[in-house]
Amino acid sequence: MIKHLKPYSLHIAAVVLLTLGGIMLELFLPTLMANVVDIGIVNGDMSYILKTGGMMLVFAFAAIILMTGVSFYASKTALGFGRDIRRSLFVNVENFSLQAFDKIGTASLITRSTNDVKQVQDVLNMILRMMTRAPLMLVGGIIMAVTREPGLSVVFLGALPLLALLIFIISRKAIPLFVSLQKKTDRLNLIVRENLTGVRVIRAFNNGEYEKNRFDTANLDFRDTGIQVNKMMAVLFPVMMIVMNFTSIAIVWVGAVRIDQGVMQVGNLMAFLQYSMMILMSLIMLSFGFIMIPRAKASMDRINEVLKMENDLSDPENPTREKDQKGTVEFKDVTFRYAGAEKPVLHRISFTAKKGETTAIIGSTGSGKSTLIKLIPRFYDAERGSVLVDGIDVRDMSQETLRSKIGYVPQKAALFSGTVAENLLYGNEGANEEEMWKALEISQAAEFVRDKEEGLDLMIEQAGANLSGGQKQRLSIARALIRNPEIYLFDDSFSALDYKTDATLRAELAKVTKDATIILVAQRVSTVTDADQIIVLEDGEIAGTGTHQELLAENRIYQEIVSSQRAEEEGA
Repeated sequence: MIKHLKPYSLHIAAVVLLTLGGIMLELFLPTLMANVVDIGIVNGDMSYILKTGGMMLVFAFAAIILMTGVSFYASKTALGFGRDIRRSLFVNVENFSLQAFDKIGTASLITRSTNDVKQVQDVLNMILRMMTRAPLMLVGGIIMAVTREPGLSVVFLGALPLLALLIFIISRKAIPLFVSLQKKTDRLNLIVRENLTGVRVIRAFNNGEYEKNRFDTANLDFRDTGIQVNKMMAVLFPVMMIVMNFTSIAIVWVGAVRIDQGVMQVGNLMAFLQYSMMILMSLIMLSFGFIMIPRAKASMDRINEVLKMENDLSDPENPTREKDQKGTVEFKDVTFRYAGAEKPVLHRISFTAKKGETTAIIGSTGSGKSTLIKLIPRFYDAERGSVLVDGIDVRDMSQETLRSKIGYVPQKAALFSGTVAENLLYGNEGANEEEMWKALEISQAAEFVRDKEEGLDLMIEQAGANLSGGQKQRLSIARALIRNPEIYLFDDSFSALDYKTDATLRAELAKVTKDATIILVAQRVSTVTDADQIIVLEDGEIAGTGTHQELLAENRIYQEIVSSQRAEEEGA
């Protein structure tokens, strides 16, 4: 993660130099104060007192200005670093395959991009402001104290090892707790996210009490771990203050004896006492750093896990140029399994979808229909065999080129918060208003959009919460249509439509997509009857291929699907 700090090298250098200058000025103050007492006050020299006092004010004011500069550059560096890390995480995650998403989990990715980055950002700010200051002040304070009064320096021999041992013990116990705390943050985030997105299901099944208990369990677990961490912090500060105060008492006592013996002046004792406080305060700052750094390290490890994760869907170094087979999609002996699965979801799939034709995929739930269609835009890579688009293996094309050929309508309609127009422009940034309305007309969405006073400026809430399932599907189809692609992929995209709207939409669709390749996944037989080619999937394998009439005459599985749906319709 050091590479993300390289752009801020000058800022970091400024922090170090300004801190060094500020500390040097602060270290002179106790010496000047000692001179005021031992020379000015003892000799009654008022001009010396005023002159030295004025110098002390100038030094103090200059130190304030320098330390303000430290705060400014430290904050600028930490905030810029946080912004860069968040951007790197976002860009890296955007290029993940779906398997990588499944591995880490959405809730954990959100926590890593927000909470973990904030932890690292805050600790970096603290390091730049405190952890650069503390060592410099510690070394400078020891040098000035020993130089000023070597005889009193023995007092530190008892205090420093005690503080160092305390810091070591607490740091060792804190690291595992901080790692655990971040994991429990993930768990809490997951439960909250599930409850917010699934609130309708929870209420429909009267499971509110169960979810409250589930949240309470995770919340209390997080609280208990947080309390353990804060107990350590609560113990650390009072113990360090006790050590500091006893050290001060020891210094005053030994100093008083030396003054009584005539080997030390009062001003020197006052200066030494201030230097000792500087040294001990530096140790306290370091101790807080040693406590906070393990937490930041736990967060950094989690961030690095995402940043270092190799994208298994990277583009080829030399993408293959386009061939003349526009719109052709071909599966050649394709086998695919999800990560960690015992058996393949798809096994030895082979078929060709040609330009100007509609290929329909039908089968029972869990037969692999949606998985098959996701291999075409390369959301996943085949384990064996190859998927070809325009005669080129999708792994030999750049992902941008491949996906620019495709208009994809997912099984679950995904709309973004914003206007209808903004959602349509997601498919084609250069589309004009006329093209938008045309896409809406074809997808049978124009009527409900026109009924709204805002029209294309109708605001869509997060995840399309203010729209019905059918309205969301129709807008998703319009978004794909406005792209005017070579290949249309419909992943069970008509399931929320009534039969009349479904039939009208497909009739309009046929007029504008006659030069494109259409591959559609469907549950309803009525949706696939007009397809040029129907592929029947059963347990991840092709159980039959042909037209509706051919399959109806020869294929047992297709016959069962047709008869079951007819029975349902007759029963209704």
